[in-house]
Amino acid sequence: MRYIQDAILLAGSLLAVMPAAGQTYDPRYPVCIEVYTVDGSTIDCGFTSTPQCAATASGQAARCYANPYAVQSRPPGYGPSPPRRNR
Repeated sequence: MRYIQDAILLAGSLLAVMPAAGQTYDPRYPVCIEVYTVDGSTIDCGFTSTPQCAATASGQAARCYANPYAVQSRPPGYGPSPPRRNR
């Protein structure tokens, strides 16, 4: 009986750790849209640029904004400088 309780506890723990399927802010996309309707509003973060989002928002009660959870890509920079040698 103890093994069954442990198995149920383990299964419950694993389900609690799994990520949610309907995450609102997708970190892969830098632009989000919030569309306002009579029933409330919905957020979709699936845009790669502001003009792309603006085209979707056109004609709707909506606004585009920067995704606060987007992964910012860094431009490649120079590596560390070589060590200095004394003469």
